[in-house]
Amino acid sequence: MKVVILAGGYGTRISEETGVRPKPMVEIGGKPILWHIMKIYSHYGVNDFIICLGYKGEVIKDYFANYHLDNADVTFNLAEHSLEVHKNGAENWKVTLVDTGSDTLTGGRIKRIKNYVGGETFCLTYGDGVGDINIKRLVDFHSKQKVLATLTAVQVPSRFGGFTLKGTQTKITDFREKPKIDSTWINGGFFVLDPGIFDYIEGDQTVWEQEPMIALSRDGQLTAFRHEGYWQNMDTLRDKNLLEEIWKSGQAPWKVWEK
Repeated sequence: MKVVILAGGYGTRISEETGVRPKPMVEIGGKPILWHIMKIYSHYGVNDFIICLGYKGEVIKDYFANYHLDNADVTFNLAEHSLEVHKNGAENWKVTLVDTGSDTLTGGRIKRIKNYVGGETFCLTYGDGVGDINIKRLVDFHSKQKVLATLTAVQVPSRFGGFTLKGTQTKITDFREKPKIDSTWINGGFFVLDPGIFDYIEGDQTVWEQEPMIALSRDGQLTAFRHEGYWQNMDTLRDKNLLEEIWKSGQAPWKVWEK
């Protein structure tokens, strides 16, 4: 199975970091968030990646072009113009980098990699979100639904403590520190898709989260895999700093590859 990662957007809401690199290359714990996402899939045996490039795509190309050397012990014999690799710490990944255009929207980027996924079911996710999603369970769930598309539904914790006040009362009896927003589920990405979804995408200016997903829902071809565990996107600098703090604590929930 292949994983398609959308990594071509401008990341304007985290411009403090994206002025010199695309958002998927913003680092958490010294590694691009893109690497963290790939490690999640790799933990479940999914190692074939297709990355949709756009804004500053050359930064991602350079990263993978040098990945082998950056993760190995090497000896350079300058006189003989030779290189000897002593220890290779690189992952067993196959990475296809596809230029899907600087201004192409999310649906258009998916449409452009149609020939790379072939006629098989594939995974899709965004290049800025992590979680402890069980990819195997997600894929198994999708296969049982007999639909074209499954998204991972998540509940997002509020940024502030919550409580309830009834009538004119002033005493608080049920304060909750950063509770999840009751009954509100949102699209957390981490899709599983069948090739039939390409028929729902018109072209480069199609937004995947609008017309295609609305049409799939209307046709009874979209289901939700409920994920009640950890999930966090990196939309702003605040989000980036939060992920960094969690990583440094040694308790990053999305670090499933070491559990």
